[in-house]
Amino acid sequence: MFITTSVPQDRQILQLVPILTQASQILLDEYQNYCAGSEFNIDKKDDHSPVTQADLKVNAYLLEQLAIITPDIPVISEESDYSKRHEWNVCWMLDPLDGTKEFIHQRDEFTINLSLIQDHQTVLSIIVVPTKKNMYLGYLTELPYKYTFREKTWERYSGGNAMASEPIQVGLSHSSNNPKYQQYITYLEQYHPVTRREAGSAYKFCMMLEGEIDIYPRFHPTSEWDTSSGQGLLESIGGGLVSLELAPFSYNQRDTVLNKGFIAFRDQVSQKIAVDALSNMML
Repeated sequence: MFITTSVPQDRQILQLVPILTQASQILLDEYQNYCAGSEFNIDKKDDHSPVTQADLKVNAYLLEQLAIITPDIPVISEESDYSKRHEWNVCWMLDPLDGTKEFIHQRDEFTINLSLIQDHQTVLSIIVVPTKKNMYLGYLTELPYKYTFREKTWERYSGGNAMASEPIQVGLSHSSNNPKYQQYITYLEQYHPVTRREAGSAYKFCMMLEGEIDIYPRFHPTSEWDTSSGQGLLESIGGGLVSLELAPFSYNQRDTVLNKGFIAFRDQVSQKIAVDALSNMML
């Protein structure tokens, strides 16, 4: 649950909000033009994943703006060179369009993810949802904010929407065809009614903050820029995200930016349910 609050007085947040609001508008304009049938460029990267002109436009804008407000902090971006990242103890981590496939399929569940990494931990997390005109943001040690562009209103997480005992709301991607997902849900259903909630990209983390998803299992790979912001926001409200070996992800530390599977949970109640189901599934 989010409740109305005053404008935060943190300098860094106040610098980032207008920049990300503009980035959101750039992305939304690109999406609307694409849906209207305007000429639109879609390419393939080396890993055969799609990249669009929208990814690149938002990336260029945010790299430019971050260089202005934090010139000493480098950026690990999905769409830029980060070959020197292991030299960086502090860095931004950016996905200018998380949910490119959702975008291409004209589903409005795509986001901009930005986080600040310090000593391999996410210390500031931001997820922007352009089509909803919302931004979720906050520091690891504080309850997060929700900013609504249209009304220019601020809300803050109140902690008042603890998970009800039933049903368990499980977040799934639209393409969750791996049989492990059904196996996991089958274990959950032995003890709890389950409601499935399909959504794309990091938008599922926003749904968790809103109390619409309790557990989010992922059994296929992601990248660090897909999870960093969501993990930070969940940890700030008493939830979290752990690997299938039950260890929280750390960032800009491993040889690869690819993650293996994970389980995300909204609070301690859902954590126990999520981990118990995973343990049973792995037996």
